[in-house]
Amino acid sequence: MSSKTFSWLTLALGVTLAGMTHAQTPGSAPGDTSPKDDFLWLEDIHGAKPMAWVKQQNALTAARFATGESFTQDRERILQVLDSDEHIPYVNRMGKYLYNFWRDKMHPRGVWRRTTLEEYRKASPTWDVLLDVDALNQAEGKRWVFKGAQCLKPAYERCLLSLSPDGGDAVTVREFDLVHKRFVEGGFELPVAKTEVDWIDRDTIYVGTDFGPGSMTDSSYPRIAKAWKRGTPLASATLVHEGKRTDLAVSAYHDNTPGFERDFVSVAKDFFHSELYQRRDGKLLKIDVPDDATAVAHREWLLVETRSPWTTDGNTYPSGALLAIGFDDFMAGKRDFTVLFRPDAHTSLASYSWTRHHLIIDVLHDVSSRLEVLTPRPGSWQREPMAGAPKLSTVSVVDTDPDTSDEYWLGVTGFLTPSSLQYGILGSAPAQTVKREPAFFDASNFTVSQHFVTSKDGTRVPYFQIAPKALKLDGSNRTLLYGYGGFEVSLQPTYSGSIGRAWLERGGVYVIANIRGGGEYGPAWHQAALKAKRLRAYEDFAAVAQDLIHRGVTSPKHLGAEGGSNGGLLMGNMLTLYPQLFGAIACEVPLLDMKRYSHLSAGASWMAEYGNPDTADWDFIRTFSPYQNVRKDGHYPPVLFYTTTSDDRVGPVQARKMAAKMQAMGLPNVWFYENLEGGHGAGADNKQAAYMHALAYGFLWDQLK
Repeated sequence: MSSKTFSWLTLALGVTLAGMTHAQTPGSAPGDTSPKDDFLWLEDIHGAKPMAWVKQQNALTAARFATGESFTQDRERILQVLDSDEHIPYVNRMGKYLYNFWRDKMHPRGVWRRTTLEEYRKASPTWDVLLDVDALNQAEGKRWVFKGAQCLKPAYERCLLSLSPDGGDAVTVREFDLVHKRFVEGGFELPVAKTEVDWIDRDTIYVGTDFGPGSMTDSSYPRIAKAWKRGTPLASATLVHEGKRTDLAVSAYHDNTPGFERDFVSVAKDFFHSELYQRRDGKLLKIDVPDDATAVAHREWLLVETRSPWTTDGNTYPSGALLAIGFDDFMAGKRDFTVLFRPDAHTSLASYSWTRHHLIIDVLHDVSSRLEVLTPRPGSWQREPMAGAPKLSTVSVVDTDPDTSDEYWLGVTGFLTPSSLQYGILGSAPAQTVKREPAFFDASNFTVSQHFVTSKDGTRVPYFQIAPKALKLDGSNRTLLYGYGGFEVSLQPTYSGSIGRAWLERGGVYVIANIRGGGEYGPAWHQAALKAKRLRAYEDFAAVAQDLIHRGVTSPKHLGAEGGSNGGLLMGNMLTLYPQLFGAIACEVPLLDMKRYSHLSAGASWMAEYGNPDTADWDFIRTFSPYQNVRKDGHYPPVLFYTTTSDDRVGPVQARKMAAKMQAMGLPNVWFYENLEGGHGAGADNKQAAYMHALAYGFLWDQLK
């Protein structure tokens, strides 16, 4: 789930819940809660009958919302943004080269390429193409989607490339020769599966994959990690560690930093709990930190990021802190940590990145970025600020070179500010802008503001508003409210040419809600909406919606909502719990059937977030399960369910079943569209993504008139 966030209130804001005869009381779960499910047949993902239903639904939806001049113009203008040659080619360093994966009109599936820093600084760099995925597909008669590369340092001559047959999470892994720019004949190769690999040395890799029955967890990820030597059959790979079927995933990896070579095994128990072991002389030595903490070794250091308060050696460290200690000291039993970051009510740690001699930490203060540079010194750490982003913007570390230098790359972006890329070297060369994206829409007529609203339980929740400068607070503005609210994911200011062209330039208002369940204020913000507390996220989102109405920005008939994945579950609950607040909802690659979610695709991996519906947890899960809570006599706003056949993370069946159930109830304006490719995303290439974005924005704009 991701795909790498919220607000609301149930008081009277022009309308009252008590006065809405068709409103669902938040927290209740009326509707069909019986075990009978008439739409189980749609769970046969590739079955002839379900696919016939999908094609019929696609035709109806396309005929209604994907025809005409307005749709064509939106699709083409969004595609121009996605295919633009003027996008920043973001890079990561491996040795002396900078690597980039690039898609455009001429290369819809993309090219993997590299260049030098000197060349990259030029307005039009010369690139050395390593792999043309479109040419590969033509040669092999496939539809591969590039999913990344892991290359063996320090020489960076061999890589393990991941290719998905349809854009899903399952990939084939093939060894690639960077010197000769070709796949290695007889090299490491694995069939399509949800696979984890890492180099040990040139002739040995760690591999977790589908070794046969019982080798995958209930969550559909590797349960077994092995070491595989070149030239031997996969079946003879040596067992490194075998986890439990109920674990989330097991993986092994090697750190070949000169002088600090180490091997590790990670056993993820669920999304937020894991065990980390150092593998030494064939034995596993536990990195003894709390299971909900994140521990990362780097050279002589061990960094620990806490998710809950931790008391050790007489000291208590708060949730959301970043701690440092010498790795060898820690393994020897010492616990004299240095606190590198301590959160407060307004700040949280977004991320951290090592350079060769320094640590850059990215701190969010009320969802705005602030960077600091920390330098380890004998007995202490030196701290100094870096230049921050403009107000209501985001600055983040894109890449560093932690093995050999103190270079760093910063991405700077904002809702109305085209993204830029800066390059610098700590201690010698301050950051300078080396690339800047063009403006894909005229931002001069818009303004960004941040607002706060009090949710039902008294929590103060922020949201961003992007609106015309001449906004009339008369309730007439088409407004699109976006949210996510889960898995500790933060929604920060980001430039989007697609939203600018398809929504803002039309005169719409765009709003992002930073609701609980996300990570905007650290682990506590996320944990406030876990499991039995899930409704808090939905109360937050509704509070933002009500505040927009109360302030006169919009009105229910002009207010739309959009979200995908966990955000799709958010949309399902807006539909069933707060239908009176919205004029239309776009619900994308969603979870909706929370009674069966843990048995569908990778759903078992999210029980730490939502709970286990096969236990007494169902008593609270049922309160936020849209599929069970939708009612035949309900009055719901128009809704578009979008999903993909190839989504092997959430899967398409929940959106299918929800749409079919609502249609069978005779509920009007229930639309469905399923793309065949793209995995847990908008499409396998830019053309598909442009189509889906145009479809969603076109549907919302049409229904909110």
